[in-house]
Amino acid sequence: MLRVIDLEERDHELIRAAEQVIEKNYIYGKHHIGAAVRTKSGRIHAGVHLEANVGRIAVCGEAIALGKSISEGDHDIETIVAVAHPHPHEDIEKCWVVAPCGMCRELISDYGQDTMVILPYQGQIVKCNVKELLPEKYNS
Repeated sequence: MLRVIDLEERDHELIRAAEQVIEKNYIYGKHHIGAAVRTKSGRIHAGVHLEANVGRIAVCGEAIALGKSISEGDHDIETIVAVAHPHPHEDIEKCWVVAPCGMCRELISDYGQDTMVILPYQGQIVKCNVKELLPEKYNS
């Protein structure tokens, strides 16, 4: 069982930043996930996932948001979230929070072992430390 923390108002702002970036940039088959990172400085960096036509190549939104943050010199990652945008054929009206994939869990923990991750858990949106999502992390 995860040790979870309830969301604060600023966590809802981070979710909204992820929603805004994917709502603005959604393209079926190219951009489906939006992500946002808040750093310890309070700055928010957001990005969308990239998908190639061949279908086997993709870069997750979390990786893009992390890369934007680091490229701006903002290295102290505090919290991260990803949201999915509904496809036209889905009977869903708004974005929803999604958990990071395994590769993103590894990447997030590489760039901030104290990073909090916002995700759905037992019917609620909560946050937990990335270490909770990746126990016994590989270390070189």
